[in-house]
Amino acid sequence: MEKIIDIIDSIAYEKGLKISEVEEALKESLIKTAHKMVDETLIYEAEIIRETKELKLSQKIEVVENDDKRLTGEVRAEPTERQKERDQEGNLINAENFLPLDEAKKIDPDLEIGDFLSYDLEFESMGRNAATILFSNLEYRLQRHVEDNIYNKYNDQVGDTILTVVTFIDSNDNTFVEIGEVKGIMPRKNRIKGESFKVGDALKAVVRRVNIDPKQGLTVEISRTSPKFLESLLALEVPELKDEKIKIESSARIPGSRAKIALTSNEPNIDPIGAVVGVKGVRINAVSQQLAGENIDCIEYTPIKEMFVARSLSPAMVKSVKIEEGKGKDGKDKAIVTISEDQKSRAIGKVGLNIRLASMLTKCEIELNVLEGEATVTAEDGMKTPETKSTDTSGLEALFN
Repeated sequence: MEKIIDIIDSIAYEKGLKISEVEEALKESLIKTAHKMVDETLIYEAEIIRETKELKLSQKIEVVENDDKRLTGEVRAEPTERQKERDQEGNLINAENFLPLDEAKKIDPDLEIGDFLSYDLEFESMGRNAATILFSNLEYRLQRHVEDNIYNKYNDQVGDTILTVVTFIDSNDNTFVEIGEVKGIMPRKNRIKGESFKVGDALKAVVRRVNIDPKQGLTVEISRTSPKFLESLLALEVPELKDEKIKIESSARIPGSRAKIALTSNEPNIDPIGAVVGVKGVRINAVSQQLAGENIDCIEYTPIKEMFVARSLSPAMVKSVKIEEGKGKDGKDKAIVTISEDQKSRAIGKVGLNIRLASMLTKCEIELNVLEGEATVTAEDGMKTPETKSTDTSGLEALFN
């Protein structure tokens, strides 16, 4: 047993585990071995004493009341036949795990109900197969700890951007990369339309999720189409975002085409839109170039939903917005937006991009109400065409889904 204690530290270092995790795995393995080699219904306890390099295994016996139901008849020091019953969960209960108070007092007068007696067991006396079973159980538990640590490590990186290298592209255009000690995969749907990669290319993407597959094991799914990728790239370019002086409240993307982000400032002297765009657009353009030229619209966030919807439809000029809570599809809020006829094309956008992004950004179903024959008054024309009639263009968003 001393040899096992001596190699705990080296095992922890080799596998990148905490010493406490290796010790816990060793104790659990020893108890499992005792269940296998001695009796699965007995209660065991393992203890590691580092000062003396001891690994102790003992059987625990609980002191109970004399008429406790778990006692099946008289408890003898050497019972001729184990008397077993099952608890409410169907697990076996062995009467040898319990000792009536009267019997316990004969051993130690200070014992009370709920106390435990411990009897040391010799591991060497369990037979020649005990060591094989012990190491098999230990190896299994250590591997589970390693996998849990790797899973937690990459699960904590969900939403972060990583730089990696392409190692393989399969027939379905799924892109595989190496991420530390695990495999990474970017499915074709997570690739910006028009992009192509080859083996050896440097690839920047965001960690989308960590998957555990029975065949492939633990894999990390990465993406270049997620709004989180856009947010992560902006944080790399805009120090105010990284320092949390500015916050991205919401974001929406049609990958490779257009995106919208809603910004707020945590400091009154910082303009969130100006900070993100940068001098002459240098910051926003740097991010756009990494997203295949994707156009990025910045708007100032407001908790007033009507105003937020109106801003999200920029560059269209909105006359009014009415919010109907829970009246949209899937229980979303519905926003009825009134605009003049000459703003209709701006509100909808090319192939419906603007209204789709506005709906995604605000998490509202947007319905346009177009006032036919009415034009928007601007500083240039200074006049307004009389209103003739109103047309409801409900369900417009569905046309583009």
